[in-house]
Amino acid sequence: MPLETPNEDGSEYALSAQNTWGASGLAGVWAEENTRGAIYDAFRRKETFGTTGPRMKVRFFAGYNLPSLDDPALVSKAYEGGVTMGADLIAEQGNSPEFIAWVARDAMSAPLRLQIVKGWEKNGETYEAVYDVACSDGLLPDPETHRCPDNGAKVNLADCSITQGVGATELKALWQDPDYDSDSRAFYYLRALENPTCRWSTWDALRAGVEPRPDLHTTLQERVWSSPIWVR
Repeated sequence: MPLETPNEDGSEYALSAQNTWGASGLAGVWAEENTRGAIYDAFRRKETFGTTGPRMKVRFFAGYNLPSLDDPALVSKAYEGGVTMGADLIAEQGNSPEFIAWVARDAMSAPLRLQIVKGWEKNGETYEAVYDVACSDGLLPDPETHRCPDNGAKVNLADCSITQGVGATELKALWQDPDYDSDSRAFYYLRALENPTCRWSTWDALRAGVEPRPDLHTTLQERVWSSPIWVR
């Protein structure tokens, strides 16, 4: 159990950690069939993903000749011509890899936006960057900041209802790193964020008919992330 410490005036108790965390998480794998052996094989090749709770689904591939997003055989061709989440891709001098990022929302949860997170090493130093690669509602990422504009999604704390009609049920992107350097070791992973929703503690307060605790975040953005693809 997390430790609790009183505020300076002794009026409230605040969690020393986890005061922004969600309630639970889930792990998922892409297995060829629902058997112990196939699931174990998926763990061994690291074709896995995790969520903060909602049942979102993601696909993530990398390669040098990936299919177009509207190809009806997209997944099978991506397996044949590329590598999946959790795998290694060998860098080719002068050739920037392509990435297919694909996410589908949990039908019982909130709409999404899609990101790729990059980490890399150069001259003994490590770096990280986040790229929004697919926005909802017809919006486009800013070419300088690589961020999606605000889609206006809000949460009504009186009843935890969320803005309707904004956000995406599914997002898909074929992306190349605008800052790619084949001389640097790098990893990439997919991350998708939901529109803001009430945190579990806010739901508890609503059901109990009391105000949410002021020392806890009232909302959060549930998310899903894939295992990384390493470009070596």
